[in-house]
Amino acid sequence: MEDCIFCKIIKGEIPSKKIYEDDNVYAFYDINPGAPVHFLVIPKEHIESVNSLNEDNAEIVSHIFKTINKLVSELGIDKNGYRIVNNTGKDGGQTVHHMHFHVLGGRSLAWPPG
Repeated sequence: MEDCIFCKIIKGEIPSKKIYEDDNVYAFYDINPGAPVHFLVIPKEHIESVNSLNEDNAEIVSHIFKTINKLVSELGIDKNGYRIVNNTGKDGGQTVHHMHFHVLGGRSLAWPPG
């Protein structure tokens, strides 16, 4: 998608503070963090949302969660806990229409959020 901000970040057209990249996913720190540690993990393939998953692309979610598991351990937030957030669609609060998972940690997070 030419106008997708996350696709532009993956291509290097928009700068980001990358923390991980492989052939299938890209992880970077959120520019407006909601916690001391706040990063996003996105598939490199443009998938609009969880609603766009199908038999051809669904395994990317497993890879994303394996990546999250690796990164939370490296960043030291695995012991005390963290939150993984995925917003889907307008009513779900999705503002960038490229599937992504926020990972927030580093302090106690209230529930419900907000």
